[in-house]
Amino acid sequence: MPQTIVELLNEGKEANIADKFRRGNAIYLPSGVNVIATGDIHGHRRNFDRIVAYADLENNPERHVVLQEIIHGGTEDAEGGCLSYKLLFDVVRYKLSFADRVHIIMGNHDISFINNSDVMRGGKEMNRSMRLALEREFEQDGSDITLAISDCLRAQPLAVKCENKIWLSHSLPGDRLADKFDGRILDRPLEDDDMVKPGSAYLLTWGRKHSQKTLDKMAELLGVDIFILGHQAQPEGWSRAGENLIIIASDHNHGCLLPVDAGKSYTVETLAESIVSLASIS
Repeated sequence: MPQTIVELLNEGKEANIADKFRRGNAIYLPSGVNVIATGDIHGHRRNFDRIVAYADLENNPERHVVLQEIIHGGTEDAEGGCLSYKLLFDVVRYKLSFADRVHIIMGNHDISFINNSDVMRGGKEMNRSMRLALEREFEQDGSDITLAISDCLRAQPLAVKCENKIWLSHSLPGDRLADKFDGRILDRPLEDDDMVKPGSAYLLTWGRKHSQKTLDKMAELLGVDIFILGHQAQPEGWSRAGENLIIIASDHNHGCLLPVDAGKSYTVETLAESIVSLASIS
């Protein structure tokens, strides 16, 4: 069983790297593709199941799903340990079933797991919680699975760019450090320094409360018109957080998803009209 999981995660790592729509550290989706954009999942299995049901990839060959931040949240073991790695294993299986149509982008909790650095959620330090749960379940094999998880997460792309100039990533650099972001990170292999402050992968996953000036600057740098992000808590499931920014969440009962036609022109207003509540999906 533990070796099977290590093999699964290694296959997931290779599938992340080999995605035919990937160039460098980004996924580039052409017109003719329909994209299901989702926000942070954080171990919310029921919402993941709803996303899978809505996407129905088996019967919709032109459809793609963009997922993010699977770990840190959801069910716990008897000691209060985070069991979100179980959902991660299933998400990897989903990726392997539709290798070039399921795209899992990197989030700040992924980077924190890779670095084994503290990250809080709901008043709990999540890395210690998840790692202890892994040790309790897998005992002496826990370290091998932890390493395989880290390698799989590290292989995730940083963003998705659609032909219609819509950009999906976990976040964007915050105002104070935006000038330190190096867009060339999208075109070269990730290095350890990229994932610690002020590395560009760190900046792309940790920024919050972006000013319109920063949003406009990033749009020009990345060659996009509209951003769809996660990362920032959305009690109502989503918000318009700028003239060219929608933030969505998929990790609670008000969570949502956002279908996007990669070849269609949108405004933020018309995008918002397409938002689907996950609770409405049976």
